[in-house]
Amino acid sequence: MPDTLLWYATRGAGAVTLILLTAVVVLGILTVLRVQSPSWPRFLTTGLHRNLALMTLVFLALHILTAVVDPFTHLGWAAALIPFSSYYRTFWLGLGVLSFELLLAIVVTSLMRGFLGHNAWRAIHWLTYAAWPVGVLHGVGTGTDTWSAWMLAITAACIAAVGVAIFVRLTSGSTDPLATARASFRTAVDRREVR
Repeated sequence: MPDTLLWYATRGAGAVTLILLTAVVVLGILTVLRVQSPSWPRFLTTGLHRNLALMTLVFLALHILTAVVDPFTHLGWAAALIPFSSYYRTFWLGLGVLSFELLLAIVVTSLMRGFLGHNAWRAIHWLTYAAWPVGVLHGVGTGTDTWSAWMLAITAACIAAVGVAIFVRLTSGSTDPLATARASFRTAVDRREVR
């Protein structure tokens, strides 16, 4: 694969990963808010959230693979897996590795959700709020085309989407009429899991 093609594949996969991860974060927030309508039942939001998360991992894997095999950066697998070990843009690439590892923790614990219990899974799932901005910073600092109009537009739109979703999440009360009953049930179940 020619070097130029690897560069385009790495940058393209990174940009698509940012867009998909943004959609996953926004849909995760909408899932917590139990957003639904007659034409859009809640299970569609949950299903789309999960499927987009899997698609995000595919593009993230492509992003990492093409970056590692690109001869321009000379990354190697250690730099792709050990934060701040790269000679190429050490800090910014290290942020990308941290974001990847946070996402990996979220995926692994989501697959083990039944074994962990809801509260443990949810606590780890909150890492998404760290993984996403760290990934954005990685793209801003590492990207060779960060300041091009198209990448600025993508980054700004992603930041705006997550910002609006977080604002709505923080300012809206519980949209679940059974929230109190559900919380009591979870507490009772968690007590039994501890025993």
